[in-house]
Amino acid sequence: MSDTQTRVLFVKRPVGWVDETSFAVVREPVPEPGPADVLVRNLYLSVDPYLRGRMAGAFREGDVMVARGVGEVVASGHERWKPGDLVWGFLGWEQYTVIRRGEGLYPVDASLGVPISYYLDVLGMPGLTAWVGVHVLGRPEPGETVFVSSAAGAVGSIAGQLARLAGARAVGSAGSEAKVRHVVDVLGFDDCLDYKAEPSLPAALRRTCPAGIDVYFENVGGPLLEAVLGHMNPLGRLPVCGLISGYNATEDPGVKGFAHILGKRLTVTGFSIYDHMWRFEAWQPRMAELLTSGRIVYHEDVWEGVEQAPAAFIGMLRGDSLGKRVLRVG
Repeated sequence: MSDTQTRVLFVKRPVGWVDETSFAVVREPVPEPGPADVLVRNLYLSVDPYLRGRMAGAFREGDVMVARGVGEVVASGHERWKPGDLVWGFLGWEQYTVIRRGEGLYPVDASLGVPISYYLDVLGMPGLTAWVGVHVLGRPEPGETVFVSSAAGAVGSIAGQLARLAGARAVGSAGSEAKVRHVVDVLGFDDCLDYKAEPSLPAALRRTCPAGIDVYFENVGGPLLEAVLGHMNPLGRLPVCGLISGYNATEDPGVKGFAHILGKRLTVTGFSIYDHMWRFEAWQPRMAELLTSGRIVYHEDVWEGVEQAPAAFIGMLRGDSLGKRVLRVG
C-alpha cells in the first residue's frame, strides 16, 4: 500500500451548473485509522445526481467528496470488520477512506453471484429506490400504464422493468435516440420517447400512452412533469424520486398544471431512500434472483480512475451517461 493517495476535494460551491472549478484533485497521505476505525481500500465509487444538492450546503469546502462506494477492508480495530471483508457504504472520492468506528458500513454478499459494483446501483440505493417507488408507492395493476422519466438512468431503467414484471405497460422518456433504443430494445420497455426531439410533449404522451398514465415515476421535473400531469388518469400515483432538471437552476421555476392534482385526485409522494434502508436485508436477495435469472437487465457506465470523478459527474448531470455511472478505483 502506498503512503499517499489521490483524492478529489470539494473546493468551491457552485452557482448554477457545476464545472471543474468546484473540485481539486490532490495527492495526500493515506490517513491512519484510530483504534476502533476501519480503513477501506476503495474499489468502486458512485456518481449520482443527488450529490449536486449536497454541494449546495451539506458538503464543506475543502473536504473530500463523499459518495457511496464499494471497497475492501485493509485494517480494522472494529470487532465486526476484518481485513479482506468486502463492504459498501459512504466512502470518499479517494483511494482509501477511514470509517470512524465502522459506522455506516454494510457487507457485500459475494454469494449472490453478481458483480460487486452492483451494490452501488441495482443491488444498492438506486435499485431499492426503484423498488420502493414502483411497489410501495406506485402499486401498478396489470394492464395499467407506468410512465418513467429518465428511463435510461440508474433508477428509471430498473423502475420500468419492475413495472413490466408487475403486468403493467411501461413507457419511458430519454434524452437521445440511442437511449430510446436502449430503453426499448435492451430494457424491454413497451415504448419510449425522446423528450429533446419531440416538438410537443403532450402530443408525444398521447401517442405513446394512448390510455393515459396511471403511475408516473418522476425523476426529472420541469416541462415533462407539467405535460404528464395533464395526461394522468384519475386516481393516478406519482412517486417523486428526483427533479434533476432543476438541480442546477438558480431559482424555482414552479409547476404549471398543478390543479390536475386536485381535479384528478392524484397522489403525489416525494420519498427518500434513507427512510427505507431497513428494507435492504430482505430485498437484496430478491433483486439478485431477478438479475441472475435474466428477468432484470442492467447497464453500468464505468469510468477508470478516481481522478476522473469531476468529469464523470459533470457529464452525468448534462445527460451523457447510460445506466449507472461508476468509477473503478482499483
